[in-house]
This record gives sequence, structure tokens and C-alpha cells, in this order.
Amino acid sequence: VQLQASGGGLVQAGGSLRLSCRASRRTGSNNAMGWFRQAPGKEREFVASVSWSGGDTRYSESVEGRFTISRGYAESTMYLQMNTLKPEDTAVYYCAAARGSGVVTSATSYNYWGQGTQVTVSS
Repeated sequence: VQLQASGGGLVQAGGSLRLSCRASRRTGSNNAMGWFRQAPGKEREFVASVSWSGGDTRYSESVEGRFTISRGYAESTMYLQMNTLKPEDTAVYYCAAARGSGVVTSATSYNYWGQGTQVTVSS
């Protein structure tokens, strides 16, 4: 079981990035998936979640209206389109696959994690 996150980088405030996450065929396709982030000195926090069907999504208040989570079904992929980025969005972003099929916000509901991708937003 593997999750591979990619797409991070350095961007100026107000810019955009698109993160991708690819899961192995044995997980992800029937599971909800999500994005979390962890900034230096802070705890890991929920960013967004998408149901197994892609029909239901949930966002943290800090990213609602700026980020969009979606999934494709080619090889269990998931995306996070991040627009109007702010310096406070700077963090390592992790993708994860949940135990169940519905959206979840708690990290304890996710049992598979990717290695993380760094997002840095300069002011």
C-alpha cells in the first residue's frame, strides 16, 4: 500500500498550485481520501476530504472557497487545486486514504499516508 504525493513548490502569495496523490490499486479506489498539512512547530491539521465516489467533499474553514479537492479514477488519483495562496498555507502537505468511504476530518480515521510534499508561499 503506497501513496505518492507530488506538486508542491514555491509560489508567491496569490498564486496557485495543484497537488496530486496517487494510491496503489489496493487502496484509494473504494476509500475516502484527504489532505492534511503540517507547518513547522504546529500539529498536523485537516485540509480537505473527498468521498470514494468524489461526490462529497469537506474543507477546513481556512481553505474553504480557495482550495478544491477532487479525484480521478485512473489509478486511484486525487488532486488538490490551491488558489489564492497565502503565506499561512506554507506547510508540508500529506495525502491519506481513509478506512471508510465517506468524508472524514479526523486524522485517526486515515490509515494510509503519503510521504508529504512541501508547499511554500512567499509574501
